[in-house]
Amino acid sequence: MLFALMDCNNFYASCERAFNPALARRPVVVLSNNDGCVIARSQEAKDLGIRMGEPEFKCRERCARAGVAVFSSNYTLYGDMSARVMATAGALAPRMEVYSIDEAFLELDGLPGGPEPHARMIRERVRRDTGIPVSIGVAPTKTLAKAANRLAKKDPSMRGVLVLPEGEARRELLARLDVEDVWGIGPRHGRRLRERGVRTALDFMALPREFVRKAMTVGGLHTWLELHGTPCLPLELAPKPKQSIISSRSFGRPVTSLEHLREALGQYISRAAEKLRAQKSRAASILVFVQTNTFIEGEPQYSASQSQALDPPTDDTPRLIAQGAAVLERIFRPGFRYKKAGVMLCGIEPAQGAQLSLLHAPDERGGRLMAALDTINARWGRDTLFPAACGVERTWRMRQGRRSPRYTTVWEELPVARA
Repeated sequence: MLFALMDCNNFYASCERAFNPALARRPVVVLSNNDGCVIARSQEAKDLGIRMGEPEFKCRERCARAGVAVFSSNYTLYGDMSARVMATAGALAPRMEVYSIDEAFLELDGLPGGPEPHARMIRERVRRDTGIPVSIGVAPTKTLAKAANRLAKKDPSMRGVLVLPEGEARRELLARLDVEDVWGIGPRHGRRLRERGVRTALDFMALPREFVRKAMTVGGLHTWLELHGTPCLPLELAPKPKQSIISSRSFGRPVTSLEHLREALGQYISRAAEKLRAQKSRAASILVFVQTNTFIEGEPQYSASQSQALDPPTDDTPRLIAQGAAVLERIFRPGFRYKKAGVMLCGIEPAQGAQLSLLHAPDERGGRLMAALDTINARWGRDTLFPAACGVERTWRMRQGRRSPRYTTVWEELPVARA
């Protein structure tokens, strides 16, 4: 089998550029929630020395001097653009596994003309149909495909596509790849390996199999085998259901009242419940947590969390909000300036085939109501309908002072063409 790893180049920055041609050669930076830290950079911004995770206030003057375009995170836009990229690529390959918001594994076996022309066609089609540039690495295992993709990004002469060769040519390429850049190794194992003189992917392949198994467990051994061309990771066509779902945000300003905390928690629970129903599951318990800003010295600090069993398990938003609000009231303490709150749904089980309770009749009316809610919001946009418990003004919502329009999902923000 031949795996292709398609990776969107500087994805969030590329999404901002797709609808604003004036940004084509300008450095672009995207910030995290509440405009805190840098989470995405165009290549031009990387060349300026702006680091991933760097606080915005530390690079503010440098960005201003260099004319960097700085954006708040626009996850609605990024999620929709990701879906368009995946739909375009998925239609051009026999099978596809969506690995993350900006990555997907494709199967390229047995295609007429060979893998490289087809990979280049996918790259060109995705760029033409979505405006997002991608790089593609092709190899006989997922780990090698990730390596090929990284090498294709580093070398402009490859024009975004690398079909990993065999024999000595493959060894020469893997000798150019830092060991920390190998999928499955990462910084922690990378530091330990460098202490042993292992600096590249080729050095790692030269290690004895038993040493890798002992020092890095089964996961490290799978990486070692995949680099040697033995597939250990199959293509997963359906995402595995999540065993827990977390929804949380930092507030745009400190929150002191129970009412505002309750509103914020209601919205977070609504988001988590949507994800729960999307994977056709129910939750058997709910955990609520709150915390103050630990970075402010001299201010009273407090954090707490508590869980509540749900009997029977449910995916019903109003019931989850009611249970979450009850937990919040138990852990809330007045006199603190809260910075963050969140919810985690646990004990997740399939909605179909769940064991029924002798004491509770199935809530068919609630199920139809939730289905109607999800259908309307999917068609007309998020929060077309929402529980009143989520609030209307939402003064606690996170700061997004530099957010670009949601060009593809909100009628009022659609791009306008002028003659």
